[in-house]
Formats: sequence, structure tokens, C-alpha cells
Amino acid sequence: MQKVYSKVTDRFNFFQGVDPTELAAKYGTPLYVYNERIIREECRTLKNIVKYKNFVVDYSSKANTNIAFLQIVKSEGVEVDAVSPGEIVAAKAAGFEPSEIFYIGNNASEDEMRFAIDAGVKISVDSLEQLEMYGRLNPRGDVAVRFNPGIGAGHHVKVVTGGKKTKFGVNAEYVPQVKELIKKYGLHLVGINQHIGSLFLDDEAFVKSIGNLFDIARQFENLDFIDMGGGFGISYKKEDGIEDLDLTKLGKVMDEQFSKFAAEYGKDVTFRVEPGRYISAEAGVLLGTVHAVKYNGPDKFAGTDIGFNVLQRPIMYDAYHGIEIYRKSDVKSEKTEPVTVVGNICESGDIIAKDRMLPEIFKDDILCILDAGAYGFSMSSNYNNRFRPAEVLIRENNDVVLIRERDTFEDILRHQLPLK
Repeated sequence: MQKVYSKVTDRFNFFQGVDPTELAAKYGTPLYVYNERIIREECRTLKNIVKYKNFVVDYSSKANTNIAFLQIVKSEGVEVDAVSPGEIVAAKAAGFEPSEIFYIGNNASEDEMRFAIDAGVKISVDSLEQLEMYGRLNPRGDVAVRFNPGIGAGHHVKVVTGGKKTKFGVNAEYVPQVKELIKKYGLHLVGINQHIGSLFLDDEAFVKSIGNLFDIARQFENLDFIDMGGGFGISYKKEDGIEDLDLTKLGKVMDEQFSKFAAEYGKDVTFRVEPGRYISAEAGVLLGTVHAVKYNGPDKFAGTDIGFNVLQRPIMYDAYHGIEIYRKSDVKSEKTEPVTVVGNICESGDIIAKDRMLPEIFKDDILCILDAGAYGFSMSSNYNNRFRPAEVLIRENNDVVLIRERDTFEDILRHQLPLK
């Protein structure tokens, strides 16, 4: 195999000696590939960012819900947050106990809320109406409330979940109404939580939101936990030298704030964070095959089997992903040039990278889309009646195991009922 361009995966020793072109040949492309060692390293890093003893990391499973992935997270002593009944089911299948699952619903139906209650998991509500519903369904039960700290942050307007004009959380001005509903139904408010947005590399807004959340917490007695949310950013432009969020710096600030608040509150409250992307993004890549190279006028296009049914982030958020190139043949790339890398979906927006400067790409090259472990497979679909890809895991001992089979034509038709 010829590594035409492999700066990032070499730096992280992502493939651990496994040949990605052989993975592509054996399992077909597109193919999600995860690295167990990196998953474990990320979990351990996050668990140790503060010294405060009552600190819990909740993996946000929506980033990657593969059961094998969840099993690894569970084995590292990380708990999990879920946003749907399906994610609760997946977490339980991976071995999480109900007490280790935090359901953070949004606009849940009565059936969904009842499912979470019956599952015995911790439950958060994010509106007064949802709190009222919970009280009717589970009077005298334990509940958490998601508040809007008045601050938002994130890499795109679609992932900012705090501040003005967001659908999430209860504004601080409604604390009296929350107290009224808690009293009305005899509920026990065990915790409060927030989430300001996803993928921030500057911690200023997050640090400020903690102070705002603590101001809300002071208005309630005897809380068991306070959940800071997550959104910790990773760099999608590592090849340009841009680094991840500085967790060492953030951890020191959090430690000081946690200890100070606990002393003031008179209780060693448990503090939680929800770093989904930080655990999973860098632990996964997406392999695809170049099936056509062509020019439309002066513009060069590399046509691949990585459609936006497989990776939605670029079309959904204008997201950037680094790209590497691997080649079975001995043909050399003689130049670096702008190329637009596209997929096989019948949409003009099906673009992975536009005018990206890369070494010369040829038909049959294997492209590697970096940092695809978060919101990659979990957002995939069967659009154009195409298959969702297989997923494989590189174990710590370098064994490669299949952890999800590729779809089949039977899967495409499975739930459809033809007319008689």
C-alpha cells in the first residue's frame, strides 16, 4: 500500500499497522473504522480532568450508538446520557444499569416519558409542560430539570442549544413555576442540567454558563447533582495544526468552581459533564473508494461512494473533515491541486470537500475521511435506497472485528408493505 497522504492517522497511529486498503477490500466501502485504544484514551482523559471526587462523565450516546462502542465506554467507568427510548434500549443492551443512564428528553410524548419512567433511569425534563406531564405520570418521583443558562456556543447555528431563540431548557425566570410544580406533585428535584452547544474550542462561554447554572442551583435545596452539559470541541483541521479544546486548562477552572460551590452549598454535590463528540469523533474514520475522476471545465471532481447518506455533517452543517489518500498501485501523485470530493447521491449538495488542496487523486484510490466517529453512522440513512455502511473496530491487540453488518437489499424493503 502507498500512503499518498496520511499525516493525521500516522500521528495518532490510528490503523496500528492494519492496512486500510485491505480493510476496504475485505469489508467493502464505504466503511466506518473505529480504534478501541483511542476510545479508551479519550474516556480516561475526561475522567481525570478534575480532582473533585464526585465527578461523573456521561457519554452522549447520540454521537455514536453502536453497542460495541458503548460497551467499551461502559468498561471505562463512564456513564451514558440518552435522548430517546431507542438510546435507552441500546445503553441497556451494552450493559449499563438504569442508574447509569440519564435520559434527557426533548418534547417527549407521554408514551416516551412513561417508557423512561418504567425503565428506571434518571430523567430530565426541559419545559414546564414536560415537568407537569412527568408529575402526572410519576407523582413523588425523582426528576431533573434542564435550564437554559442564557448562553450559547457551538460551531454552527444549528447546534447552539443555549441562549436566546433556542428550543431547549427552562429559562431562569421560571424557577418559581418549577418550584410550584415540584410541590404540586410531591416531586424530588434531584438535579439540574444544561447544554449550551456543540463543538466549541474556546471555553469562555462554557465557563460563564457554569456560573449562571450555579446561580440557578442556589435557588434549590439538597440537589444530588448538577450537569454542566458538554460540547467539548475537537479539531477537525489537525493537518493545519489546530488543536482540540484545552481540557487541562478547562479542568483547573472547573475544579476550582466545583470545590467552591460545594463548600458554599454545604454538600458534596456530584458534578457531571456530557462529552459525546470528544470521546467518539477522533476514534473513527470513514473509508471510501474513488470510482470516477473527471473535469467540468477547469474544475476537477473525485467521485466516491461516500454520499451524504453515509456522512451528513458536510451538507447539514457545512462541516469540514480532513481527507487522507491511500493507494494500492505504485502510481505517484506528481502534484497538489484543488479538487472537489463528491459522493454518489443524486443531489448537487452531495459534497464532502470543495476545492480542497490535495495530492493528485486517481480512480480506485481509497479516501479516508477523518474524525468521523461522532455523528457519522448515527446520522446515516438509506436515502436513494442506498445501504448504510458496515462498521469495524480495531482492537487494542490489532485484531479487526465487524461490529455492524452492511445493509442488504432485504433491509431496504424490510418494513415496506406492498399493495395487494
